[in-house]
Amino acid sequence: RKEFVDLYVNYVFNESIRKPFEDFMQGFLRGCPARKWKMFLPVELQTVLQGHTKFDWHLLEKNVTYRQYKKLDRTIRNFWTVFHKLPEEKKKTFLAFLSGSDRIPGCGLEHFKFFIVDPQAENPDEHCPFASTCNHILFLPR
Repeated sequence: RKEFVDLYVNYVFNESIRKPFEDFMQGFLRGCPARKWKMFLPVELQTVLQGHTKFDWHLLEKNVTYRQYKKLDRTIRNFWTVFHKLPEEKKKTFLAFLSGSDRIPGCGLEHFKFFIVDPQAENPDEHCPFASTCNHILFLPR
């Protein structure tokens, strides 16, 4: 039985996916040659490919640039008060809303910048916040 289970597990996890994996690896190495990846330690490579998973949310707040707002405006103070009370998963959801990913790129949080902009709507109560993920801009009505 042990031999059967070992052979079956080997088939499911190795043999059955060998061809699709080789095709994937060939395509991946065409775009990302292996010699370039050898300069990274495994942990560094994981960070480059996946991004950072640990966050200093206060550093995120510090890196914001405001347009049509000032840091001490009531809307901004309320935003950060509510944000810091959110559970970790909701903060990551906000990050995904803002940037398209719930992770910080490999360069690190200290280099991750975003903007909070007042869309200057005529009646701000009729507008929801929205984001430009490519430019890391949060449009936050007053």
